Amino acid sequence: MNKPKAVVMGGGTGTFTVVSALKYLNWDITTIIAVSDSGGSTGRIRDEFGFQPVGDLRQSLAALADIDGQEWIQNILLYRFEKGTGLKGHNLGNLILTALQDMTGSTTKSLEIAEKVFNLTGTVIPVTENTVDLEIHYSNGNVVAGEHILDENPEEPVAIDHVALTPQCSLNPKAVQALTEADIIIIGPGDFYASIMATLVLPEIPDLFRNSTAKKVYIANLMTRFTQTNGMTTSDHLKKIEAALGTDVTHIVINSDEIPADALQLYASVKEYPVEDDMGENNKVLRAPLINTKVHHKKKHDRAYRSLLRHDYKKLAAVLKQIME
Repeated sequence: MNKPKAVVMGGGTGTFTVVSALKYLNWDITTIIAVSDSGGSTGRIRDEFGFQPVGDLRQSLAALADIDGQEWIQNILLYRFEKGTGLKGHNLGNLILTALQDMTGSTTKSLEIAEKVFNLTGTVIPVTENTVDLEIHYSNGNVVAGEHILDENPEEPVAIDHVALTPQCSLNPKAVQALTEADIIIIGPGDFYASIMATLVLPEIPDLFRNSTAKKVYIANLMTRFTQTNGMTTSDHLKKIEAALGTDVTHIVINSDEIPADALQLYASVKEYPVEDDMGENNKVLRAPLINTKVHHKKKHDRAYRSLLRHDYKKLAAVLKQIME
């Protein structure tokens, strides 16, 4: 039997976990990654060089390293400088990809070279070959551009109506091919607007999804984000995703584990809470214990927001295998 062709859409630590699950299953893996990041090490490099941001792309490359045999590759790609004038807070993998962008003039080509250099099995594709910003449309009518604005912390955040990419752009042709050939397309988990929706709001997406016979899987987020998804339930997230896709997903994966008390306390301190499972009895829903019990703390010189609580890749792999059986 041929390996299932899996496509993962999103970015950041959520995509890292899904790719790790797919590596564990030994499936054929392609990731389609958001490129509108404007914060942290990535944002600083983008401001200086004007290239597409590479932080989420680098996370996906690191996830493609063999789980048992290539930990050193992950360490190189994920290494963050904690000292050094001009280097503090930067990620080594980001600098490597930026150098390749400078040499080749293409983010897509840079990733192809990195995959060969590090002997990775899988493909990482930027969702668009254009340089874009995330345009945020708030429910009060305000419109701002810049993904980093999502993480600004007003006392009472305004609800986000929708996001777009600016200037208008087209889906990367390699992404079109991957989605057309996919057996399973996995959306999330991850930063809802910056990573997930930023890969779904391109004009080619609805037709591709409506015409696809692939399993279309949404992995629900564990926690809300105060400045982005405050008060949103699982069905609220799903409605926005399906509106962007122009069709329904076929499976919704929801965690059934209790969240550790120490993690709940840390999240509550920044007004973030478990995403309410309001899906009820639904034959599309698969509930399973999915939490990685380790709480991930941000490193001292890391300027970007990082999720503390994550899915466990082996538990997630079991659910994805069940979907494809």
